[in-house]
Amino acid sequence: MARILLIEDSPTDTAVLTQLLERNGHQVLAASSAEDGIEACKREMPDLVLMDVVLPGMNGFQATRALGRDGGTKEIPVLIVSTKGMETDQAWGMRQGAKGYLVKPVKEDVLVNEVNRLLGAAG
Repeated sequence: MARILLIEDSPTDTAVLTQLLERNGHQVLAASSAEDGIEACKREMPDLVLMDVVLPGMNGFQATRALGRDGGTKEIPVLIVSTKGMETDQAWGMRQGAKGYLVKPVKEDVLVNEVNRLLGAAG
């Protein structure tokens, strides 16, 4: 079981992703803004971060970059899960330090496989 921090401002997406991850044996922590997510990440030190891009205030790309530049959180893999599905968005997300990029709506098996891949790479 991994501890996964979900940074997502949509209550619906938060509920769906949390249920899906918990059903697959993971513990989920949630934050509804990038700023709260960064603080939670530093405090909780999760095994993985699931990051939305479109967030109030700081966006997910900026938050991914901030986590990657912080000495305490740079080893925590970030998986972007966003409705922004253009190749340029995906390339930019990876350039900010994300280890994976999935487009919503994401299928359960695709998400679980990607989470397991990243957790395996991290551990």
